[in-house]
Amino acid sequence: MARVVKPRKERPQPTTPMQALLEEYLEHLAVKGFTENTRYVRRIHLHMFERWAAERGLVEPVEVTRPVLERYQRFLFYYRKKDGRPLSFSSQHSRLSPLRMWFRWMTRQNYLLHNPASELELPRQSKPLPRVLSATEAETILQQPDIREPVGLRDRAMLETFYSTGMRRSELIRLKLYDVDRETGIVTIREGKGKKDRMIPIGERAVAWLDKYLEEARPQLAVEPDDRTIFLTAQGEPFSPNALSALVRDYVEKARIGKRGACHLFRHTMATLMHDNGADIRFIQEILGHTRLDTTQIYTHVSIRVLKQIHAATHPAAALERNPSAARQRNPDDDRHAMLVQTQMWSGEAPTAAQLFDTLDAEADEEEKE
Repeated sequence: MARVVKPRKERPQPTTPMQALLEEYLEHLAVKGFTENTRYVRRIHLHMFERWAAERGLVEPVEVTRPVLERYQRFLFYYRKKDGRPLSFSSQHSRLSPLRMWFRWMTRQNYLLHNPASELELPRQSKPLPRVLSATEAETILQQPDIREPVGLRDRAMLETFYSTGMRRSELIRLKLYDVDRETGIVTIREGKGKKDRMIPIGERAVAWLDKYLEEARPQLAVEPDDRTIFLTAQGEPFSPNALSALVRDYVEKARIGKRGACHLFRHTMATLMHDNGADIRFIQEILGHTRLDTTQIYTHVSIRVLKQIHAATHPAAALERNPSAARQRNPDDDRHAMLVQTQMWSGEAPTAAQLFDTLDAEADEEEKE
């Protein structure tokens, strides 16, 4: 059965100078290499302001003053969603920040002589404690899918992949069959954040579940033409970001562990548990795809082998435990060698755990706003 391709809706032509400059700005972001998802979110947030301004007769950017922007900020503060709840300060911030960037761009392009948003104060954002799972809680969630069903087997393989690799939601959605080398336990992330490729380790256990899914379940889900995407919906299509988050969130709630979260919960958990077990922050940064503080060099075959060693030594679910004594059969010399290698890789001051987890927190906020 061939996939049904939904025709794209034609976007209406701009009817006001404000709308025209919004479209020009979004085109500018595309030329600069911003992802389609980032542009989509910016469009939603900026269109909200443009519509609010048009309702008040403001259709020219030059008509927008700082008092106007402060009125819009108050509007967001008192705004209520369909369920009656207000926007969080983080959500208000996410709507105002693109507005400041848009007006800065218009000023630089000489569409405005003065930037009215330059001194607009953004709402303060709270810093809640990070949502992280213990190894036991992670295992509880992983056991929730019904692996007797094709979609349940798919979901177990997805959760195992998230937990083992710490990859981003968007990266898992785009994974192709040829991106995972199941023999060597290496995953190639193509055009991750910042359009950067990287290679990361995946544990034996996750590979085993992935093998089972690919052999038993994916053939039942795939439809022609098959674009080789690994994880498919029941309709044989790649997941949308929101659909994947909703699916993972349901399993977290079903586990009844008293914590909330979705895809990013496993990314943060993987980093925390590996750090707790002795992994150097710089190795964790490499796996997560964060820009290294001391170098931007591309991976070598040596470094991915080292990453695999550190992953195996510090990730609680890296090994495939075929029997209860399997964990005790690991050669402790392998782990000691992996931990020793960490001290010989880099010179200079190491990044801190706070820097790593601040970056993860920012990623989680960005993912929730998409």
